[in-house]
Amino acid sequence: MTEQFLIDRPVFDPATGMASFGYGLDGLRFIETLQLPAGADAAAAASPAFSKLLDLTAVVLGVSYFKLKAPFEIAAPQIALSEAERAFTIDVYENGLGEFYARNNLMRFGKLTIEAPLDPETTRPAVSLPNRTLLPIGGGKDSLVSVDLLTHTGVEFTPFAVNPKGPIITSVDKIGTPPVYVTRTLDPEMIRLGKEPGYYNGHVPSTAINSMIAALCALLYGYNQIVLSNERSASEGNVEFDGRETNHQYSKSLGFELLIASILSDATGGALKYFSLLRPYSEARIASLFTHETKFDHVFSSCNRNFRLTGNDGPLWCGECPKCHFVFLIFAPFMAKDRLLSIFGKDLLDNPANEASFRELAGLAGQKPWECVGEILEAAACLYTLTRHADWHEAAVVRAVKADLLAQYGEPQLQLAMAECLTDSHDHHIPPALAAKVAAYAV
Repeated sequence: MTEQFLIDRPVFDPATGMASFGYGLDGLRFIETLQLPAGADAAAAASPAFSKLLDLTAVVLGVSYFKLKAPFEIAAPQIALSEAERAFTIDVYENGLGEFYARNNLMRFGKLTIEAPLDPETTRPAVSLPNRTLLPIGGGKDSLVSVDLLTHTGVEFTPFAVNPKGPIITSVDKIGTPPVYVTRTLDPEMIRLGKEPGYYNGHVPSTAINSMIAALCALLYGYNQIVLSNERSASEGNVEFDGRETNHQYSKSLGFELLIASILSDATGGALKYFSLLRPYSEARIASLFTHETKFDHVFSSCNRNFRLTGNDGPLWCGECPKCHFVFLIFAPFMAKDRLLSIFGKDLLDNPANEASFRELAGLAGQKPWECVGEILEAAACLYTLTRHADWHEAAVVRAVKADLLAQYGEPQLQLAMAECLTDSHDHHIPPALAAKVAAYAV
């Protein structure tokens, strides 16, 4: 086992918009780059706030290289970190990599250390940022519901994405607002080693990574808030491992949102806000809101096969993965059947081959899939609703699981669960004025 993962001080060239991040591991060296757009504010690039954000971005991007060997010690000898930033770092490298540890059977929780100079300044001087919104677009249903909510509440926004392709590009084209795009280039040697014997590979907290990159852009191009599209079910974990709940979507959870929001606020003297607009909602509620707008029907996709490093030239929906099955399931109670079939190209609930996958989603077999899918009880509630739905009650999967669904949960619990899915939570971090406007529209 290697002794230490080394994080170098990052470098940014405002003339070219290129940021470089260096890492060391077991005698290996890696360089990752971010190509940011032209037009950065020179004063912002020279500010203590940007320097701090760049350092923190280096720390977060490092997870991709750290996981090759997953040592117990992280070292950043040239990056001063406050106590809060040290705790943030450990959180990213422990909980953010929770799925990676669970699937590789690595015991790291509570055992990682970070060696770095102590930064005695807990906050940087406030920067001046205009009242503008940066909205990360993922190409799926969630960020497009945020587009609809912001549009109808009169909040102007700029779409943002890292390495956009496929459904992200087609969705942004439909939005019609010029985006901020960043090109992230991973060190190819890291990608190669991840496939070799003797090295680990696995899931990294991509929302944390993209959020730090968005924060750099917020400062350089003048945005005072980053608005995410993470729903409340993102806070539900997958399995217990090493004494802790591990969560495929940890960096989309409310707990992480509050943590990174505090870190970004401290780094900018309180100037930069970070919150999820969809936090009050279940996945089913988001699906119901999506039905209000049809223009994205044939450009969006939540299927992860569209977002591999190698890309995907196939259909927008594979129809085979748990993500496709879950999205189809939560749309079915709210969307006209012919519209849903036109989006997916086929009826996923009428194919007996999909039964095992729907059983996993609803907690009738196995564990919750390692995917960005909603709560188990939510899936069960949607399936139950379909057993009483004129369009769906005869579908092969619905008929096959009905008896087991009722036996495991009982009708009263399933009815209550569906009602709760459609009841908005107050457990969110949305600024009150905006929350009130959105609530008035999202009825």
